[in-house]
Amino acid sequence: MGGGASGHTLGRLGLSPVYRPRQLLALATVRGAQPAAQPGGAQKRSGRASRLTHSMDLHTMTQSLVTLAEDNMAFFSSQGPGETARRLSGVFAGIREQALGLEPALGRLLSVAHLFDLDAETPANGYRSLVHTARCCLAHLLHKSRYVASNRRSIFFRTSHNLAELEAYLAALTQLRALAYYAQHLLATNQPGGLFFEGDEGLTADFLREYVTLHKGCFYGRCLGFQFTPAIRPFLQTISIGLVSFGEHYKRKETGLGVTASSLFTSGRFAIDPELRGAEFERIIQNLDVHFWKAFWNITEIEVLSSLANMTSTTVRVSRLLSLPPEAFEMPLTADPKLTVTISPPLAHTGPGPVLVRLISYDLREGQDSKELNSLVKSEGPRSLELRPRPQQAPRSQSLVVHIHGGGFVAQTSKSHEPYLKSWAQELGTPILSIDYSLAPEAPFPRALEECFYAYCWAVKHCALLGSTGERICLAGDSAGGNLCFTVSLRAAAFGVRVPDGIMAAYPATMLQSTASPSRLLSLMDPLLPLSVLTKCVSAYAGGEIEDHSDPNQKALGMMGLVQRDTALLFRDLRLGASSWLHSFLDLSGHKSHANSVPMAEPMRRSVSEAALAQPEGPLGTDSFKSLTLHDLSLKGNSDTSGSPDLSLSAETLGPSMPSNVNFLPGPDVHKDAKAPGELRAKDRGQGVLANFPEGFHPRRASQGPTRMPIYSSPIVKNPFMSPLLAPDSMLQSLPPVHIVACALDPMLDDSVMFARRLRGLGKPVTLCVVEDLPHGFLSLAALCRETRQAAALCVERIRLILTQPAAPAAPTEPRV
Repeated sequence: MGGGASGHTLGRLGLSPVYRPRQLLALATVRGAQPAAQPGGAQKRSGRASRLTHSMDLHTMTQSLVTLAEDNMAFFSSQGPGETARRLSGVFAGIREQALGLEPALGRLLSVAHLFDLDAETPANGYRSLVHTARCCLAHLLHKSRYVASNRRSIFFRTSHNLAELEAYLAALTQLRALAYYAQHLLATNQPGGLFFEGDEGLTADFLREYVTLHKGCFYGRCLGFQFTPAIRPFLQTISIGLVSFGEHYKRKETGLGVTASSLFTSGRFAIDPELRGAEFERIIQNLDVHFWKAFWNITEIEVLSSLANMTSTTVRVSRLLSLPPEAFEMPLTADPKLTVTISPPLAHTGPGPVLVRLISYDLREGQDSKELNSLVKSEGPRSLELRPRPQQAPRSQSLVVHIHGGGFVAQTSKSHEPYLKSWAQELGTPILSIDYSLAPEAPFPRALEECFYAYCWAVKHCALLGSTGERICLAGDSAGGNLCFTVSLRAAAFGVRVPDGIMAAYPATMLQSTASPSRLLSLMDPLLPLSVLTKCVSAYAGGEIEDHSDPNQKALGMMGLVQRDTALLFRDLRLGASSWLHSFLDLSGHKSHANSVPMAEPMRRSVSEAALAQPEGPLGTDSFKSLTLHDLSLKGNSDTSGSPDLSLSAETLGPSMPSNVNFLPGPDVHKDAKAPGELRAKDRGQGVLANFPEGFHPRRASQGPTRMPIYSSPIVKNPFMSPLLAPDSMLQSLPPVHIVACALDPMLDDSVMFARRLRGLGKPVTLCVVEDLPHGFLSLAALCRETRQAAALCVERIRLILTQPAAPAAPTEPRV
């Protein structure tokens, strides 16, 4: 499989390099932008919006939207002096203005996007993703504008609901226009053919100051996940509601089962009010430190939740946690097996210590029940007991998969990833060894790399104990685990020991140096990978100073200790939580009245006639409540509730932002891997990166105030064992065949594209398959919907290629741009 073999390999599997679940589903699930809280009809409306996205070119879509916006604007302008009619007229005027301003910027990006693809068969990069995301927003507004034009005279037309949704998507469109301008300046400033920003210190500082001040809350309310497949949006909404509820209790130092129970009952107002949820989500992602994200992502590690997940997953014969003792051993050199090299146990930061790994096998194979392996088993409580009769042992598999989990280097273990690993074990018929490496910030780089390399070498040496002959070995990982797969292979080559026969990396992070790229601009709206979260995880892994406000006594308890302690508080949390939820629900429903007040929220089915549009409303009317400008966001109501800190998130009550430790803008040493394409003229690179927006255009700014972030990150992130994209050619030449599965809407997409382009330019065997419409981390969501199952199956096919096909010599190819 040479440098140009990726398309042929995919063809034999019947797969397209750009994997589209939509094509297989015949538009059964499609893009749209309707809130996930409205099933049924919302799914149908999402389908219609998605078909608009694919059936119209950009110019036709823009002109259709402008025509409808002008028609609706004229209609509502003629409805009298009412506040609602005025706002509807104003929102359609804003849609018209933003659509006309956005079209030229998107057209410019589309005209050159092909220059940054891996090849003609793999049309994917951050510029394409940004344009596609903007088209999704335009398509939703087009569909909604048609709906308004057709139903605005109906007595069943829900004025307040439609106005709130239009305002939300207008805010999103405004921010997307700003991102398009940022992408244009990246295009003009970057090295030709490069996706990652390369500018001097002044340009870096300018870009940083601009980007971090953009308002983000509009993407976490009604517009949450509009760019993803509709099937994934209910999950994203649940996660966002849980996140903001969890954040409230995290501030009160509640943890474990108690915070989970309390969050369940205090999340009512966040489910009812999308704008409130978006504002709180933005506050959390900017202000809370990496320990919050570590705690939130590790919720699935609680025994009760992990047991529930395992009840619905594939049943396997073997799932054992092993503790590898910190003992040095010898490994034969690949060049001369008669010579050996010593593999020392991990030492960085905390000294020698055991490495935990989990062995998963669908069948009990020879060696897996040996005394030597049983001596390494680490008890996990009742889950480690095997009560069923011992089956007959199957022969050793010819292959072995060594898995490294994701989690931003700071969270999760093999237990979080066990459900899909069990499915892999069944489908592949091979044992899987998943490595539980130490996590940052307690164990920063290079501790995780040392532990993964040690465990990999141990697995190669002791594969017979794991139920494998070791003829074929695959390294597989997702996100941070994909990064560690590459760096473990580079380290194995540096030591001269056996490298794996191939690597399957799902949405890997290959560039940890602070840098901007068009796909990373998508972090402004990504609910799973917001920019500040990325920076805090990278800073923690790099050893940056992280403030820890957690209680050391809680850390000493451990996870099970916290669960036991919190169980004693559960009834208190249930009582207080239920009371708080009921109180907030009654307040938001307008049941708490005052002599001179009106209800805060509209009824669930409010019908407004055309005549009602002309009726003036008071300053506290229901229709004046929804304003997406966060400086003006305050929940209006009666005198008893308007001053409540729980029901008001104005700019003043949100408080100042906390500084982040790493930004995504680069120093001057980013690798330059591509020669200048002729299509990009030198004069296009003469502009500065600071977004000098067109006159009259002003994107929304965050109410949190400017986030103070250092201009450059730690020099350690330039280490090729931390950022493999920055590795010299001589190191990358040692990598085995690489199969990358990326997400088109992932902020990390450009990491995959640029890494594949570097390997392709070196003549290395590499395939890149890009999955549309799914978020980063889809492997952990494999059981959620058909699209995630298909994408997970694609990863299994990549691994099967490695385990079944002998390595073919790579034919030299010309470097591609």
